[in-house]
Amino acid sequence: MSLKSIVREIKDGMGGSMSRRGGSGEGKHWHRRTRSQIVVAPADQKEPIVHSLSESIRQGRWANLPPELLLDIIRRVEESETSWPGRAVVVSCGSVCRSWRAITSEIVRTPEQCGRITFPISLKQPGPRESPIQCFIKRDRATSTYFLYVGLVPSEVGGDKLLLAAKKIRRATGTDFVISLVADDFSRASSKYVGKLRSNFLGTKFTIYDSQPPSEAAVQLNSRSSRRFHSKQVSPRVPACNYSVGTISYELNVLRTRGPRRMNCIMHSIPLSSIQEDGKAPTPASFIHSFDEQFSPLPGLKGKDIITDFSTISLSEPRVSAQGSEEPLVLKNKAPRWHEQLQCWCLNFRGRVTVASVKNFQLVAAVDPSHNISAAEQERVILQFGKIGKDIFTMDYRYPLSAFQAFAVCLSSFDTKPACE
Repeated sequence: MSLKSIVREIKDGMGGSMSRRGGSGEGKHWHRRTRSQIVVAPADQKEPIVHSLSESIRQGRWANLPPELLLDIIRRVEESETSWPGRAVVVSCGSVCRSWRAITSEIVRTPEQCGRITFPISLKQPGPRESPIQCFIKRDRATSTYFLYVGLVPSEVGGDKLLLAAKKIRRATGTDFVISLVADDFSRASSKYVGKLRSNFLGTKFTIYDSQPPSEAAVQLNSRSSRRFHSKQVSPRVPACNYSVGTISYELNVLRTRGPRRMNCIMHSIPLSSIQEDGKAPTPASFIHSFDEQFSPLPGLKGKDIITDFSTISLSEPRVSAQGSEEPLVLKNKAPRWHEQLQCWCLNFRGRVTVASVKNFQLVAAVDPSHNISAAEQERVILQFGKIGKDIFTMDYRYPLSAFQAFAVCLSSFDTKPACE
């Protein structure tokens, strides 16, 4: 039996166990079903026995598999499914029941460790240290939307796995790129909202806002200045909480001399030491599903964004210190070289970029000579972005950037910059 057949049978079995009525003999048992519980009363017992619905599910035939056997099955599934859409089978295993979910979470590792994107939280976790995760971006000019997919190039059958989507919204003072987990919901009050990118009026400076803090310690640090309410006293449609985790600056080019764009990225939520061999970057373990789980809006802020600036907060492992000495990671353009025969500026994208464009770039760490960081780490390309066709671009990222952070940096290249070119 194939793995997909096993998962299909599991789903059918779980559906049948929830709808099956126990007892076939007349007068032996009676049942009364409610939304939250199942009441079972044997014929020889006066008082009914109450079982919660979740307990009934846990006692199903699939939930009662021996832990050793279950561990071996899910491990084989995880090892065999290396890419989407087949990777969805691993997620299906985690949705069977509580015991399956616990083992799946234990087996599936972070992108840093396995180089794969499995769960939505993987988009907020740093990529692998060695080989980058290769993605591509599709642009829809008609709707001003951008879609991030995992994979080398778009597939002909259209089975690409959507990772993130962004909507470009022009305002009088600048431009916003609202980033979501889905392609049809860009509301900042939605649970699918993951962050945004905001530009200034000239399109030369951008700020990356994350929907959740980069670490649990940051939540505790920021919550000291916020007034707490009981969660039931807060409206479910609360303002989006945005944490400023990075800034992107494009160099002004007043004389408009010919040449590539020059950009500088300061990742306030990532320490500079993370690019070292034993360095660590913040790795969130789960999403904060609702704003009122951690904070509540202050008077006068209802309907507005609540912004926390992490640019003055230094991160260290395992805690966040407002007076720490950790410097943030700074990324800069890798200097291109002038090609005499082609008469243009060139970078080695190793075949991942095929069309010349002013948007193409490679980012490396900007390190002061006083820091004890090897030359190889300084030359390592952390993020590269380039054009391969009409409205199709590649995006390759690695540690310590996450898919969300890399996507936000690439979105800044799509905005109009009259002062830079």
